[in-house]
Amino acid sequence: MRRKQKLAFVLGGGGHMGAYEVGMLRALLEHGLTPNLVVGTSVGALNGAAIAADPALPTVDSLESIWLSLDQGEIFGGSIYAGAANLVRTRTHLHSNRSLRKLIERTLPVRTFEELRVPFQCVAASIERAAEHWFDSGPLADAILASAAVPGILPAVEIDGEHFIDGGVVNSIPVSRAVELSATEIYVLHAGRVERPLEPPKNLWQVAWVAFEIARRHRFARDMASLPEGVVVHVLPTGERSPARYDDVSQLRYGDFKAVRRRIDRAHRATRAFLEDSPSPRREG
Repeated sequence: MRRKQKLAFVLGGGGHMGAYEVGMLRALLEHGLTPNLVVGTSVGALNGAAIAADPALPTVDSLESIWLSLDQGEIFGGSIYAGAANLVRTRTHLHSNRSLRKLIERTLPVRTFEELRVPFQCVAASIERAAEHWFDSGPLADAILASAAVPGILPAVEIDGEHFIDGGVVNSIPVSRAVELSATEIYVLHAGRVERPLEPPKNLWQVAWVAFEIARRHRFARDMASLPEGVVVHVLPTGERSPARYDDVSQLRYGDFKAVRRRIDRAHRATRAFLEDSPSPRREG
C-alpha cells in the first residue's frame, strides 16, 4: 500500500557545527519546501524545534541572528578554568546547562510541544534503560536539554526520575524515526561529520573519536540501506570543498563559534544548488 505523501526534515547532532543546518533550512524554505514532520538530535533538536514552531523564513532570520551572536560564555557559562572548577565539584561534567536553557527559551517562541505548528520529536539516550527515548509532548526546554546533554560537557538531565544524555549516543541522524512516523520524502540536515574520512587512530583521543564515529555512522548507513520502498531521502551538502579530518583538533573547541557565518553561507549556497539540480524537489504553492 502506498504511503500518503509526508515531507520530513531530519536534523542531526554536531554541536557548534549545527550552524550548517541554518543555511540548509534557509535554502529549503526559499525553495518552497516546508515540512509535515521535524525530528532532531542534540543541536538539531534546537534548530528543529525552532523551525517546527513556525516553518517560515522569518524564523530562519531569527535563528541565524541568534547563531551569529553566540559565544562560549553564553552557552557554557564561562572560561575553561570555570569549567575545570565545575568538573572538580561535580566529577561528571564541565559546565552547567543553565545557560543553554536560557538560550533555548530565548530561541523558541513557544514552551511546549503542543504549541508547535508542525509535529516535532527529539531523541535522548536513557541511562537507566540504555535505550533511545523520543520526546513528543510536554516542556520543550527539558527535552532539548536532554537531547543535547553531551557526556562530560553538560550534565545528564533528570525527567520523571529517569536520566538522559545526548541523543547522538543512540541516534545521531534519526532518519529511522522519520520513516517510523510515515515520512515519504526526507531531507537530512547534518553537521558535516559523515563527510570526513576515517583512519586508524594514532593516540588516545583518536581512539575515542574513531569509536564514536564508527558507531554513529554505522547507524546512519544501516538506516539509509534499509529504507522501505517509496521513501526518498535527500542528504543535503554542507558546501565544504575539503571536509576537515575527523581528528582535527578544532573538534576539541566545542565552544568556538567563530566559523558560524562561513558555515551558514556555504551550506545555504550548496543546498540551494543541490535543490535546483534535483530532478523532483517538491515546491509548495
